[in-house]
Amino acid sequence: MSNPQVILLRVSGPDRPGLFAALLDVLASGGARIQDIEQVVIRRQLTLGIVVEVPPGRDLLKDLLLFGWEQKVAVEFDVVDPVPTAHAGAYAVTVLGRELTPAMLADTAAAIAEGGGNINRIVRLSRYPIYSYELLVAGGDADAIRRNLLSIAGVNPEFDVAIQREGLARRAKRVALLDVDSTLIQDEMIDLLAAEAGCLEVCRELTEKAMRGEIGFETALRDRVRLLAGLDEAALERVWDQMTLTPGARTFLTALRRLGYAVAIVSGGFTRFCNQLKQDFDLDYAFANTLEMADGKLTGHLEGPIVDRARKAEILHEVAAAEGVSAEQVVAVGDGANDIDMLTAAGLGIAFNAKPRVRQAVETAVSVPYLDAVLFLLGVSREEVEAEGI
Repeated sequence: MSNPQVILLRVSGPDRPGLFAALLDVLASGGARIQDIEQVVIRRQLTLGIVVEVPPGRDLLKDLLLFGWEQKVAVEFDVVDPVPTAHAGAYAVTVLGRELTPAMLADTAAAIAEGGGNINRIVRLSRYPIYSYELLVAGGDADAIRRNLLSIAGVNPEFDVAIQREGLARRAKRVALLDVDSTLIQDEMIDLLAAEAGCLEVCRELTEKAMRGEIGFETALRDRVRLLAGLDEAALERVWDQMTLTPGARTFLTALRRLGYAVAIVSGGFTRFCNQLKQDFDLDYAFANTLEMADGKLTGHLEGPIVDRARKAEILHEVAAAEGVSAEQVVAVGDGANDIDMLTAAGLGIAFNAKPRVRQAVETAVSVPYLDAVLFLLGVSREEVEAEGI
């Protein structure tokens, strides 16, 4: 008895309800066995591929051609290798930008090909406020592909790209840690407080010295807090009222909660404001520095340990342990040098509109000004967010 023939059946044309079911009826009547199916519908146009075993002595192929004529769709088939194609390794490559031109996408495809990878599938994740696509890549050298893609992103300031190993680790993210200043909010808390105290320029000079490495982070923080002595509750309330959420922050936090993430905010700012953010957005954790108060006014001193670069990374591991997950299951987002250890410790560390030093230290960066764009790196589409009413 001869072996069954294995064919790749391709069906394309206008999609409508019942078309797929009718096709399966033809295959069932012809005694076919299905090995694989892939389908996509774009603008109500169907592209369907099915790998089937055709039993010998049956007129299944004729029946399929008749089906195509009756249903007004194109039906094509090719004989293929009966052994499924095996691919070593799979990666999800996400590209984002205000505009993704054919040239940008061509560069992306070339970078993947030069690294030995093959694009098996492309899925659009969003059209606004930015464009984003997820490319499922099989095979190749992940490090080479990553270097090639980062090189492209380096010369296209409005083009972001991320490469992640596809598999359980990517789908198993359960905790999100977010920096606050210039990440969750657009402001720097210390600057808003310094403006209230009338010492903004002096405060910024200290910040610049810390950034240049002339003084340490803790010294700069304590020196700036000392300038705030005497601010009262009314001033703190005014600062809270001035704080501005980053565009997309509310959507991002709501979506994370809907996805079942534990969410922590980790800030070099102050508990007075971070605890309020935690309460307003029903977050799980908030870590920041505590401003000392006496008689309803700031004393110019801090209470307790400082949340600095090293402490942020420690907090990541503490939160992961509290939630019963590994660091590999943590997503961290931040923009400053004091976020680097936290970002590199996370399974997915994302530099959000970050300084060059931070972008160079991590493998994934987002340069668009919408915090919810991070969702696309998690494989969540805009349509899914909107369907949930978020």
